[in-house]
Amino acid sequence: MTASDSPSFKSAEYLPWNPHTGLSQPDYWTWCPSIIQADDGSWRMFASRWPATVPFHPGWLVHSEIIMAQATTAAGPYHFREVILPSRGAEWWDGRMTHNSRIVACPGGYALFYTGSTFPFAHPENDAALALDDPRVIAGRAGKRIGVALASSLDGPWERQSEPVMPTRPGTFYSFLTSNAAPWIEADGSVFLVFKARAYEGNRHGPMVLGAARAGSVRGPYEVLGKIEFATKVPYELEDPFLWKQDGIYHVIAKDMTGSLCGEPRAGIHALSEDGLNWQLADPVKAYSRTVPTVDGGHTEFGSLERVSLVFEDGRATYLSAAVSDGPDGFTSATRSWNTLIPLA
Repeated sequence: MTASDSPSFKSAEYLPWNPHTGLSQPDYWTWCPSIIQADDGSWRMFASRWPATVPFHPGWLVHSEIIMAQATTAAGPYHFREVILPSRGAEWWDGRMTHNSRIVACPGGYALFYTGSTFPFAHPENDAALALDDPRVIAGRAGKRIGVALASSLDGPWERQSEPVMPTRPGTFYSFLTSNAAPWIEADGSVFLVFKARAYEGNRHGPMVLGAARAGSVRGPYEVLGKIEFATKVPYELEDPFLWKQDGIYHVIAKDMTGSLCGEPRAGIHALSEDGLNWQLADPVKAYSRTVPTVDGGHTEFGSLERVSLVFEDGRATYLSAAVSDGPDGFTSATRSWNTLIPLA
C-alpha cells in the first residue's frame, strides 16, 4: 500500500457553502457536531453547547452539555430536540461536563462516545469572567476522560456508565487526559478507536497526541495499542480525529494545530493505516481548509473549523460536518460559534 493508492478529498473539492445549514442557537456556544441518519429517514445531530453568557474558552470545560437536534435532510437546518447528557452531580466522573460527541451504530443500537469531567466546586451565579486559573477549569481539564452512553434507539433512553471506558494511566502518553474519541465499529461488533491524549509533564500537561485502542465491544475493556506517530522530523500537534475504514484501510483526518504538516494552521491532515498502529501521511496530506467557497461566489475563512467529520450517504462522503466560529484567530476572539455542513464534490 502507498499513500497515493488512497482515496482522498481536499479543500479544492468543496462545493459552494450555504450558511443556512447545520445548527445555530443564539443563546449558546454550539460545537462538536456528530451526524447520523435515523431509521425513520430523519437526520440527527448530536452536539455540545454551553451558555453564551460565559467565555467560549474555558467555558466549555465547566458548562458543556450534549444535546440532540433533528433535520429532514443531512444538511439541515437542524432544530433542537433535547438535552441528552446533562449535568448529573459532582460525584460522577462525567457529572459536571459532557463534550466531544461522536455517535455510531453498533450491535443492539447506538453508542454515543463523548468526553466527560467533574470538579468538586459550586457554580457561582455569574461566570462571565471565568478564567483559565479558575479551580473548576483546572480540575475539569485534568479530569477529562472518554466515556460511552448506550441506547437501543436514537430517541433513547441513554444508559450512562459509572466509569469511563478510557481512563488515564501513569507513565504513559495518556497519563493526564483522554478525549476526542473517534470510533470505528468493525463487522463483528468490536471497536477500533483513535483518541486524543496528553501526558503529565511535571505538574502540567504536555502536547496533544493521538493514540489507538481496541475493544471487543463498545462497552470495553479497551486495550491501548500505542501512540500514532508519523515518520517526520517536523514537530506537530494533532487533535479532533475522525476515523473511517475503506477497502480494508483505516483513514483518519485530524486538525493540524500549527499547520506544520499540511501547511495551514488549524486545517486538517489525512493519514492512513493497514493495521491501525502504523500510519503514514496521505498524498495529498491536506484534507481540509478553513477557507470555503460560498454560494454568492465569494469565500469565507472561518476563525475555527474543528471537530470535523464526514457525512456518508449511500457510501459516499457528501458533506464535511464541522464546528465553526467567527473571529480571525480561532475561538479566542470568537463572538459566535455554530455547527455547519460543507458540501463535497
